[in-house]
Amino acid sequence: MTQAPSFKQALDALLDEVNLIPAPLMQRFSDLEAEDLKSLHSVWKKVSLPRKLSLLEDLETLAEADSLVSFENLGKALLSDPDTEVRARAIQLLVECADVKLVPIYLDLLHHDTDPKTRAEAAWILGLFIYKCELDEIPASLCKEIEDNLIQVVGSDEPAVIRQRALESLGSSSRDEVPALIETAYHRKGPGWMSSALCAMGHSSDERWEKYILAHLLDQDYDIRSEAVIAAGKVGLSPARMPLLDLLADEEDPDLRRQIIWSLSEIGGEGVRVEMENLLETETDADELEFLEDALENLLFTEDINNFNLLDLEDTDKDE
Repeated sequence: MTQAPSFKQALDALLDEVNLIPAPLMQRFSDLEAEDLKSLHSVWKKVSLPRKLSLLEDLETLAEADSLVSFENLGKALLSDPDTEVRARAIQLLVECADVKLVPIYLDLLHHDTDPKTRAEAAWILGLFIYKCELDEIPASLCKEIEDNLIQVVGSDEPAVIRQRALESLGSSSRDEVPALIETAYHRKGPGWMSSALCAMGHSSDERWEKYILAHLLDQDYDIRSEAVIAAGKVGLSPARMPLLDLLADEEDPDLRRQIIWSLSEIGGEGVRVEMENLLETETDADELEFLEDALENLLFTEDINNFNLLDLEDTDKDE
């Protein structure tokens, strides 16, 4: 039986600025214990910034591909790193960590970090907690504190990127003030505001935004079109089904194609399953095949929900 690599081997590989870190050693950065973090701290200052950022980017990619690894302990440890780019990357490693003890840290970064990018990342990650608030998984007092801070930032004179990320995070909130903030952002001039407004609309899952989202599914601006496509799926807009199917037939950008496919899997309806199964039959790339299989699984979930809602509606009609 092959012995698992030690964390010391992983640190030695990190210090080797010439060669890539082998995959088995990358996994050793998962679920770090206190002793491992102490060892990492002792060598971290010897690692060049490009090497640090490369490691964190690779760990983020690994976490997306492998649900069995977790780099949350590493991410938490690096939130106080002296380098702004490392702090911003550390937040990305905590995308699924809803530890409420992190909220004060994020709020401090949001208001006081010296780097606008890190502050924007802090505003963005707070959206995770807003979502948890709507599920009643976080104390109401903490929810209010997060929302109050984000609302304050949106209405401030902070750099636009920070305000935009704050608005996107507020999209999930049911606070009365939020729809007006989204609509104001939608009509605001300046790069990024419409994209952020559409992103917030998607997070809201509210059909009130249907006309705004549908109006930009074919937008010439890539970012706006992308956010509209994603929002259509998150809101579950059935009128977007045919435009998305038409867009899928013509779209060549692989990232946007994936977004269209996933949104269609969240909307469902006539022609969606047939189109996905046709794509599955002709696809040869292993990663794309896996993605299409995941999308078909998600479509099945959507169809089950739609069928349940239809049966519920029929029962209501019978009762009447």
